[in-house]
Amino acid sequence: MIPKYRQAFNEAFSNEKYQQFQDDIASDFDYLPTFRMAETPFFISNELKAQLLEGCDDVIKLIQRDDFKQLTEKSLELNTKVPNEDEHTTFLAIDFGICEEDGKVIPKLIEVQGFPSLFNYQPTLYDKFKKYYPVLEELTPFVNDISQAQYLKILDDAIRNGHPKENVILLEIEPEKQNTKIDFYYCRRDLGIPIVCVTDLVKEGKQLFYTDEQGRRIQVKRIYNRVIFDELELRKDLKMDFSFSDDLDVEWAGHPNWFFRISKFILPFLKGKYFIETTLLSDLKDIPEDLENYVLKPLFSFSGSGVIFHVKKEDIEAVVEKDLYILQKKVNYIPIIQSPDGKVKTEVRVLYVWKKEDPSPTPLCNLVRLSRGEMIGVKFNKDKDWVGGTVGLFEKAIG
Repeated sequence: MIPKYRQAFNEAFSNEKYQQFQDDIASDFDYLPTFRMAETPFFISNELKAQLLEGCDDVIKLIQRDDFKQLTEKSLELNTKVPNEDEHTTFLAIDFGICEEDGKVIPKLIEVQGFPSLFNYQPTLYDKFKKYYPVLEELTPFVNDISQAQYLKILDDAIRNGHPKENVILLEIEPEKQNTKIDFYYCRRDLGIPIVCVTDLVKEGKQLFYTDEQGRRIQVKRIYNRVIFDELELRKDLKMDFSFSDDLDVEWAGHPNWFFRISKFILPFLKGKYFIETTLLSDLKDIPEDLENYVLKPLFSFSGSGVIFHVKKEDIEAVVEKDLYILQKKVNYIPIIQSPDGKVKTEVRVLYVWKKEDPSPTPLCNLVRLSRGEMIGVKFNKDKDWVGGTVGLFEKAIG
């Protein structure tokens, strides 16, 4: 998108450098991420940045409505409701496909999540790119052009909320087996909080405890929640000493209820130039004749599971719980990133944190995914290069 940086990067790129870049990330924890790391960042022009933030603002206006909890209460009725919900979400991830409409580039909202993403991995990814491509020093992954130290301070405040590091945990299901565990490692490095599996927590009364590496029993006062509930539901084999529906004496950095409230559930409520026609299946009056132009999605799945890209009438008719699915119009992703052999499609996730006392969320960083397939997901990009996860870079403010 910024021609001079694209040209400079592509001229400097080599497969040898890409291998060194991957080896460098792997060397930090003797671990190479299991997801594909894309060869290039995405260079985001000021014009596209303004569009992305305008689209995000329109989403946030809905979330800030006085009746938002009332509007989304049904999402909790359909799932596990967790006690002690806070006033607003701590995290916000807003995904836009970079599309074409009337011959112009425009971001279109694909998904929104009240859930954390790779907050610690993304800035590190930028550092690694800079090391091999010094021209990238002139750019920044941070939306507000803040320093990395400022970024980590905001993130630390949101996750720990002033509690001692040992009393705040990153909670996940078998964290060592998760695709995102590289982010957990960087989080532990940057913020100093332990990574704990749900099966390692012990409940006493309303309190939770874990055992640290020195064998000490430590009370959990705040949970940085990375547990995805549809995965938890499937894991009937897990032996847990507590339930998320228990009334617990803990704070949440990312209260689980917001995963449901701020999800595909709210897409039908969003109208405007950055939004796609989306209908809850239970509200669908007639099945469209042109189903080739639609995607069928479950409301609360993660990482694209359960999505039907080539929808047939019988797929819609076969859905029993129609409150749990949406029918969404397809968008025209535009191949926009110039690779050595053709152009690549992209999706940008803008990452926000919303500290307890703040009136609105703060945009911080971003995550970008590149694709040569029909969709952004892994299964559409097997055995392809210049695809996968990366970071978007913005021009720094002048002065």
